Amino acid sequence: MDDVRRLCVSLLAVFIGVVNAFSPTDSEFTFLLPAASKECFYQSAVLNGSIEIEYQVIAGAGMDVDFSVVSPEGMYLVSEFRRSDGVHMVEPTEAGDYQICFDNTFSRFSEKMVFFEVILDNPSNDAGADDEWAGLGEPESLLEYKLDDIKESMEAVHRRLERSRQMQTVLRAFEARDRNLLEDNLWRVSFWSCVNMLVMLSVALTQVYTVRRLFDDKRRVCS
Repeated sequence: MDDVRRLCVSLLAVFIGVVNAFSPTDSEFTFLLPAASKECFYQSAVLNGSIEIEYQVIAGAGMDVDFSVVSPEGMYLVSEFRRSDGVHMVEPTEAGDYQICFDNTFSRFSEKMVFFEVILDNPSNDAGADDEWAGLGEPESLLEYKLDDIKESMEAVHRRLERSRQMQTVLRAFEARDRNLLEDNLWRVSFWSCVNMLVMLSVALTQVYTVRRLFDDKRRVCS
């Protein structure tokens, strides 16, 4: 029983260490980009890491923005114009602050709602996870379980769960963009339908009025 209890405690500590050490640092943000303006965000990175940036324009006329990524040295790594979405990877990274910019200066009247996600993966996380496993050692005899096998299984499960969470976030952004587009189209259809109805009613009333005037004029001539 002591061996089983020791194994359970060890596995719990290992799982917590894997979750904390192997999960990339990620952040997501949705903001309103005013017309004729530019917004920039800064993301710190370490040497030889990686940054993955994904963005979506989910509302606004045209559903497009200009996008750029600038390195800590001031070099443009990514430059896109009039795009509604995109995914970019910077690898390996330099130590410093990366600049992520969204530009809507080409649009003078329409504001845009933009969603973006930044996934930061640091090489120090892997080293910390290996140290966590190495410190635990291998249990004496517990049904021939091996920590290496448990480690690989936990890492695989965690990577898949993290990827599933990221995909669900992206799908929510797609859903928000499609919903806003449908609502905008519905408003346009309803507005122009009302305009057409008013025009038809105006034409019908004008015709009735004209015909009545013609009959009134004939009656006056006959009398």
